Amino acid sequence: MNRFIAAAAVLLAMATSAMAQTGMKMTIGTGVDPSLAQFYVAQAAGIFKKNGLEVDLKLGSSGSAMVPLLVNNQIQAALAAEQAGVQTHNLDPNVVIVGESMLGSRYLAIVGRDVSDLAGMKGKRIGIAMGTASEVFWQALLDKLKLDAKDYKVLNVETPEMLAGLERKDLDVVSSWEPWTTRILAAVPGTKVLTLNDGINVPRDYVYINKTWAQANPAALKAFMLSMVEATKLLTDKPAEAAGYVARTLKLDPKLTAELMTRVDFVMRLRPDAVEHMKSIEQGIKRSGKLTKPIDWQKIFWSEPLASVAPASVEPLFK
Repeated sequence: MNRFIAAAAVLLAMATSAMAQTGMKMTIGTGVDPSLAQFYVAQAAGIFKKNGLEVDLKLGSSGSAMVPLLVNNQIQAALAAEQAGVQTHNLDPNVVIVGESMLGSRYLAIVGRDVSDLAGMKGKRIGIAMGTASEVFWQALLDKLKLDAKDYKVLNVETPEMLAGLERKDLDVVSSWEPWTTRILAAVPGTKVLTLNDGINVPRDYVYINKTWAQANPAALKAFMLSMVEATKLLTDKPAEAAGYVARTLKLDPKLTAELMTRVDFVMRLRPDAVEHMKSIEQGIKRSGKLTKPIDWQKIFWSEPLASVAPASVEPLFK
């Protein structure tokens, strides 16, 4: 009888463990942008579910707008560009980087309406989404061409509102990314790309995690990281299939989505160059007077979660 009870207890424990593994829940957030594809693909392709995660995917105006929701554990993971991660980590050191997900060589653009070239921007109203890749690109352009920021009237505009601003002629130029650039060019007469970001700066996206939540939920963290690795593999090995998932999630034209996704490189890794890249972002924030305090790089990067599921994707970040 004791052996029967013991066996029953083991079976019950196994069943409870299985239920726990398949009942793990997360809320994650990112923007509406094909370069943020890992979250969309992992959800739409059933990768999260396969790994035992029930995920509530929240979409905002940009990935950067979602990163602050990691504070106080309003969401558990975010996918976004660099600047918001630096600033939010300074606000709450629980917000950390667990993976680099994208490099976009031709994904950002300076778009003008009735502006002939970059020299013609002087004195114009420039729409910038502050705290996002839009601002990083604008600052990099100023540095590259040695332009004086005082020569431009910069207005803080979320990327979805840039089209309307150009249409109403409240804005003359915007610093945008896809799919907004393509939408602007198709909808607003007299608009054209003044320059792409190629040769000026290469934006990168990162996966951010609330570390306190992650340490309290190691099984869910592992399932999430496995899902990020698998979604990235699908993006690189089966780009047409992945583009279909992204198009359906974002309600975009499939052909356009597939073309836009060729302009970026999807990765899931952590290497020393990620640290150097983020240091350059920190310096840009510092020059703008918005850096509240220096970043402790050994605290903002947390490589163990990715190393535990894909050790070949992680290199020592610090000597």
